[in-house]
Parts: sequence; C-alpha cells; structure tokens
Amino acid sequence: MKIKEALFAGSSTRISERPKQVFPEFAFIGRSNVGKSSLINMLTGHRKLAKTSATPGKTQLVNHFLINRCWYLVDLPGYGYAKLSNTGRKKIEQVIRNYITLSPDLAMLFVLIDSRHDITRVDMDFLFELGEGQIPFGIIFTKGDKLGPNALAAQIERNKQQILEHWEELPPCFVSSSETGLGRDEILNYIDTVLDTLETKA
Repeated sequence: MKIKEALFAGSSTRISERPKQVFPEFAFIGRSNVGKSSLINMLTGHRKLAKTSATPGKTQLVNHFLINRCWYLVDLPGYGYAKLSNTGRKKIEQVIRNYITLSPDLAMLFVLIDSRHDITRVDMDFLFELGEGQIPFGIIFTKGDKLGPNALAAQIERNKQQILEHWEELPPCFVSSSETGLGRDEILNYIDTVLDTLETKA
C-alpha cells in the first residue's frame, strides 16, 4: 500500500463525536514515549501529522486521520501514565475504553511496545483486557534500530514467548523503526490485506 493522502478528520472524546463518514479504522496505542507519534508520521510519510512530545499524556483525544479516502488511522491516547494524577489517568482510560469497546468500525488495534525491553505488567494487563473484550489487535515492537540485530532478535523472541504463556497463538507482530522506516511496508501491507478481507465480507 502507498499512502497518497493523509487528512486530519477530527478529534473526539466520545464515540458519538467521531467523524460522520464511515470507514474501517486502524488504531494505534502504547505507553508513554513508546514512539507512537513518530511511527504514525513514518507510516504516513508526513513528519508533523501526529504531534510528538516528550511530555507523557500529551495525546488526550482520539484523533482520526483519513488515509487515501478509504480508511482511518486513529491515534489514541496512551495508557499507564504514572506522572498523571488519578483523575487525569481515569479520564484518559475512559476515553480509550469508550472508543475501543464501542467503535463498530475498529478493524485492528495496534499496541506499540518498546522492542528494547521486556513487556511490562501494564502492557500485559492491557493485552489481557483486549483479549477478554475480543478486540482484534496486533503488536508493533518500536525502536527496532536501537539494538544490534542479534540482541533485537533475542529480545523480540523473549517477548513473544511471554505472550505465548497466556495465548495459544501470537497476534500479528511487527518490528518498526521511525528512524529507518523498518516495518513500514509490512504494517501497511497488512492493513491492505485486512481491508481486502473486509471488502470481501461486505
């Protein structure tokens, strides 16, 4: 897939506030500083489409971007921000859950995890929640350029084994780097495949 056009379509905190035009939605979420905005900008080829920030909790809205006028890339607030107040955390969690559980057009939720580290308890709890809610999800291991090839492969394998301790099979998994473009084609081609499947079912 080639992204020829990426247009900001709107921000919301409730499912009723989503853009009125209906298209399949592919959402991206992760913990603080996992590289979500940088990944979105890399995938779309737009350096400033998603705003990057070193401040945890910068994204507090559900942001829709219309891609090639046929699907939405959805930038979700992150989860697990320790530096936010309890009220702030609960507010963001409510925004996330409202979208994830109620959007009828969510085709896939990509959960971003830092490839340099073991999957955290917070990440695993979030994956469990998705599994219990039968939310279709995939995993993108970000910052794939930060470790050497052997160390990266070993860490990814450890993380996959950790997931397999709780699931019978792995969800779709990708390794990415916003610096080098690693994983861009694989992720976009996967989205293309899902779109084709949805068209066939329709």
